[in-house]
Amino acid sequence: MKERISKAVADSAEPADARYTIWDDELPGFGLRIERTGAKTFVVKYRGGGGGRNAPQRLMSLGRHPTVKVAEARRKAAKVLAAASLGHDPAGELAEKRRQMTVAALVDLYEEDGLVVQRGAKIGSPMKPLTAKYTMARLRHHVVPLLGSRRVAELTEGDIEAFVRAVAKGKTAKDEKTGPRKRIIVRGGEGAARKVVRDLSAVLSFAQRRRIISDNPVATASVRKTDGRRERFLTFEEVKRLGKALDELETAGARGPDKRGNRLEPANRKALNITRLWALTGCRRNEIAALEWSSVDLGRGLLIFDESKTGRSIRPLAAPAAALLEVIREAAVPGAAYVFPAERGDGHYTGTKRVWPEAVKRAGLPGVSPHTLRHTLGAAAASGGEGLLLVGAILGHANARSSQIYAHVDRDPARLAADRATAGIAAALGRPTASANDTHPVPQAANDAA
Repeated sequence: MKERISKAVADSAEPADARYTIWDDELPGFGLRIERTGAKTFVVKYRGGGGGRNAPQRLMSLGRHPTVKVAEARRKAAKVLAAASLGHDPAGELAEKRRQMTVAALVDLYEEDGLVVQRGAKIGSPMKPLTAKYTMARLRHHVVPLLGSRRVAELTEGDIEAFVRAVAKGKTAKDEKTGPRKRIIVRGGEGAARKVVRDLSAVLSFAQRRRIISDNPVATASVRKTDGRRERFLTFEEVKRLGKALDELETAGARGPDKRGNRLEPANRKALNITRLWALTGCRRNEIAALEWSSVDLGRGLLIFDESKTGRSIRPLAAPAAALLEVIREAAVPGAAYVFPAERGDGHYTGTKRVWPEAVKRAGLPGVSPHTLRHTLGAAAASGGEGLLLVGAILGHANARSSQIYAHVDRDPARLAADRATAGIAAALGRPTASANDTHPVPQAANDAA
């Protein structure tokens, strides 16, 4: 296929059943390669050794569209073709340069052109901004300090194993003040090591695709990449203790009376209500902390996320959660974008990390995280007899998207299931449940769902 490559042509090029290339009819050798996933990459094709029918053919990537503009890619292609006509081998020279590349330089290249989904239905599509942010933070804070000066091509399985041990022992942990009310807190430990070694594996797989290395040493290193543990979830008795702790913090303060018996300020109500909604909705941590009023449909009892970990997601909103949001809305500042706005600035509230540890300490729940509450609601729904499709709809799992066809119906089956699953949790938290005309059987203790 040949035509002049322009922005309009690049934008409108659609993926096909197989990868194909649009070749420019003005600059021979300049092209736009379209993958089955829809990813688009500018390329240049030439023959090495000054050209000739028997010279080896080279194909060199010039960058992805639209990150690299058409005009910029055309200029790069012209330079490569000019160098090739003089007997140079730009692709070979670049490959040699990359063989000398350090891990720090590779991380820079990955940030520029490698932050894409590497498997599944969305392979090749850009990572979500928050995922990309956290990924790069882990790479910058763990990988670069320990391996940044090493040549990528020289990394071995032993290097990877030593790196994981170092992160697990906390060698990269730090707590630095970077400005007014700003800190960088980096935690090591085994959990951090498992996460960052998966990130490092993705970076090295990217390097493989770029022909920088031939093998990924993470793939054959003796390191744990997954937790391999059963998820923790709470019994209703434990939820009751957590609810009592939240109520105490609301009245007694995050640290209670000081040594002199003076009563301290109560814990921030935003943090407490975020915690309650984690339990009552089963939503992920930031889905509630960064919840916007535009995502809340109290009339139909829905949370509608245009962007979530699994893409667009519609969740049923149980009656106790809806009741709490009604109370919050009545006290909200008119026109506020966020359900829990920041104390200063235009963002959302981020202070739950100060309150959560105190809440679980008071409740006697060591090792419990906000994600435990999500799993608790799933376990309560399953133990209450809800089908896996409805459990998935409540939690917003990607494999439960078919249940969202009910989203246009008021009081749809998924919302009724959410009410039933949440009833026991709401009662344990001391929150209002559904009305007398809307009551449902309370499921057995969550840990019966083994």
